[in-house]
Amino acid sequence: MKVLFDLFPVIVFFGVYKFLGHGNDSCLVGTSAHQLPWMQEPILMATAAAIAATLVQVGWVKFRHGKVDAMLWMSFAIITLFGGATLYFRSPVFIQWKPTILYWTFAAVLGGAPLFTKRNPIRSMLESQLHLPSHVWNNLNAAYALFFLCLGFANLAAMHWLSCNGWVDFKVYGLTALLFAFVIAQSVMLAKYLETDKEHN
Repeated sequence: MKVLFDLFPVIVFFGVYKFLGHGNDSCLVGTSAHQLPWMQEPILMATAAAIAATLVQVGWVKFRHGKVDAMLWMSFAIITLFGGATLYFRSPVFIQWKPTILYWTFAAVLGGAPLFTKRNPIRSMLESQLHLPSHVWNNLNAAYALFFLCLGFANLAAMHWLSCNGWVDFKVYGLTALLFAFVIAQSVMLAKYLETDKEHN
């Protein structure tokens, strides 16, 4: 359920885009001299829906837990900024850049925190659930930082080489599959520590 909640804006974006585009390559179908109202443009409506979905996420987390974590605020700020630019300039390039900016921001926070604040963000988030040696926490944090950096480049490659439809599909299927594969790989690598922790308990 947590994964579905985190992916809620992406799912909403994908659903609105595909529904309004009727399966066509629908990045700004009204780019002729007689532009359609932006509310009839699939990519623009999908972007607006994703902004609204992220706002709903923030409101729900605030209502349920009383506090919104920094990562969600960061995601909301970036989708609002780049999504708003897409709507204002009627250009899909801004919303296409959004995943890269978000992932690189995550990478910068994860990579920079140990250097400048002596804190390990991944450890801070997961330490209540996992008991790992310090060097493993450091390696895990570095691995996530590098992974998000690579995801950002993967999104740029998709923007360059794929059609608009292809990019939307990659954003939903490709990036999500890469994220799941990475999490599963990390789980396998950490399994021995989890087993050891159970034995001690």
